[in-house]
Amino acid sequence: MSKYKRYERYKDSGVEWLGEIPEHWEIGRLKNSIKSCRNGIWGDEPQGDNNDVACIRVTDFNRINMEIEVNDITIRNIPASKQKMYLLKYGDLLIEKSGGGEKQPVGFVTIFKHNIPAVYANFIARMELKEEKAYSGFYKYVHSAMYSVRLNVRSIKQTTGIQNLDTNYYFEERVIYPPLNEQKAIANFLDQKTAEIDALIADKEKLIELLQEKRQAIITEAVTKGLNPNVRMKDSGIEWIGEIPEHWILSKIKYVSLINNKTLSESTDDDYEIDYIDISSVTSIGEIDGIQRLNFKDAPSRARRILSKGDTIVSTVRTYLKAIAFIENVQSNLICSTGFAVLTPLSKVVPKYLFYLMRSEKYVNEIVRRSVGVSYPAINASDIGALECAIPNKDEQKYIVEYLDNCTTQIDQLVNDIQTQIQKLKEYRQSLISEAVTGKIDVREFQKKNEVIFRNE
Repeated sequence: MSKYKRYERYKDSGVEWLGEIPEHWEIGRLKNSIKSCRNGIWGDEPQGDNNDVACIRVTDFNRINMEIEVNDITIRNIPASKQKMYLLKYGDLLIEKSGGGEKQPVGFVTIFKHNIPAVYANFIARMELKEEKAYSGFYKYVHSAMYSVRLNVRSIKQTTGIQNLDTNYYFEERVIYPPLNEQKAIANFLDQKTAEIDALIADKEKLIELLQEKRQAIITEAVTKGLNPNVRMKDSGIEWIGEIPEHWILSKIKYVSLINNKTLSESTDDDYEIDYIDISSVTSIGEIDGIQRLNFKDAPSRARRILSKGDTIVSTVRTYLKAIAFIENVQSNLICSTGFAVLTPLSKVVPKYLFYLMRSEKYVNEIVRRSVGVSYPAINASDIGALECAIPNKDEQKYIVEYLDNCTTQIDQLVNDIQTQIQKLKEYRQSLISEAVTGKIDVREFQKKNEVIFRNE
């Protein structure tokens, strides 16, 4: 923040999270800025009549730019006479009152910047500010700074289940009250600077997306066409597989691997310790993240598939999540959910080749296509076993695996580097917000410069 100047004189705020603040700023309770706070309404299913209205939910909160998304908005049926007291105005602040979790506690605040008729749901409260004292564009950022240091957690009364924020307690928190013109100057400064940072983050996220697409394309090409661009091809006879190298042999997954070969007995000792992999433990690119260590008696009933080194696990439920992973190393007690099909390769297949085959776009798409169900699509393990596959000899499989290991490692490193850059940008963004709203930097000149530019235009 060294490129931004400081205010001339400071004073001790007496508030730990604020520290020193500009001498002319005031300190007060958050409630001093709030004219009213009203909980939301849910209403009934839409009826297609004049009482249908857009209803903002917590899922519409954009936790990056602290605004409301209206791309896929929910419609509820609420009598027009009752809607009036819940209709949102441009600039209203909304606070999440119920929901949250350990990593993302309840109490996040967003601003409504739309000119459409909309109400807000019952897990949300609208904070109407005293306009002569508080500018919502500024206090959006104040709440963000408070959330970043977890002041909201002090107002959450329970630690399990759905969290509920005690707004009366939360509104007792002490905050800063700069002059109204400074609030607007700080908000304008942060609106521009955070938008610039968000654009950088979006560009980097797009680059990650392109790298992941390239990664997937390389895998698919290698395990369905081989690495020799000049090899003679033949029609596989399978529409979704297409042409394959002439010397590759057609088979089925059930003929090159065992499926769900080992299962944990129901009579297992209650205190037997397992490392458990659930569907949520596997990322969309096949990384295992979040193994749980549990005693058998505390494990879910679906924790039954025994895993061995070299196995490939393929999710059979919510198949669109692409939860497919390779078991590189294993302890004697590694268990996965029965929501996976466990493929144990036979001698004719290099273990990791089978993994890359199942991770290829053609196989992922075919598994999703054959899944049954809308909200919870699933496929039987036997249907996965019935999938056709084209297999080269083992030497060629090893060559392809080595090639793919090298390519994917390079891409994964690039992705990790970009993710680190994104994290640093997010940290800088939050730091900039905190420094500006607590007066550690003076951005009043930024407002004046913008006014000059506007007049010159």
